[in-house]
Amino acid sequence: MTWLRSVLFMLWFAVLTTVLSLVFVVLLLGPRRATVWLARIWARATFWGLRVFAKIHFAIAGTLPRGAVLVASKHMSMWDTLALYLALDDPGIVLKRELLSIPFFGWFVGKAAAIAIDRGGKARALLKMMDQARAVMAQRRPVLIFPEGTRKKPGAPPDYKPGVAGLYTALGAPCVPVALNSGQHWQGFWKIPGTITLAFLEPIPAGLKRPAFMALLQDRIETATNQLLRT
Repeated sequence: MTWLRSVLFMLWFAVLTTVLSLVFVVLLLGPRRATVWLARIWARATFWGLRVFAKIHFAIAGTLPRGAVLVASKHMSMWDTLALYLALDDPGIVLKRELLSIPFFGWFVGKAAAIAIDRGGKARALLKMMDQARAVMAQRRPVLIFPEGTRKKPGAPPDYKPGVAGLYTALGAPCVPVALNSGQHWQGFWKIPGTITLAFLEPIPAGLKRPAFMALLQDRIETATNQLLRT
């Protein structure tokens, strides 16, 4: 049944995304809040399809952060971006600049939430990213980053990049680590029934030295993620 559930969900997702993309082309000319509105509809409808067709549910653990805070999350699947976008209520999301060139998806993310980084741009690119992140926080919105920079399969060795420490220091804000187990249920085409948990962990206060921050961030995320993968 897993293959059938996966096919039904992918058909739903394809139709949903195509229809809303056509609507989005019109909204490109409007204010950002119109794109944010459509983004939330898309995410909610995607989760409806996951629940109905693939029998994948989700639960949120911990306290949802609000306002000007840095959120650093484990990343296993596309599900993570959708779930965190809904849970955090209009965050700015740090992502690769190349993603913005993808038709519809890139245009949509670029207008709704992107804090784009050019990985080949070195110091100048990092400064631009930090300026964009400060602007998001000035609006009392959270900044979301995936500190490993890419998706990781469940159980894969961690590989945390220094960019998250740079943001943490530059923003002078507390950081909320996030653990999850989405990779057990959203595996590319395959959708495995069950419950995905999105766990917001104890915040790390602002002001720690970079090495201490990185060690604490990785320990909290990896420990909580491994616990979720065992349940």
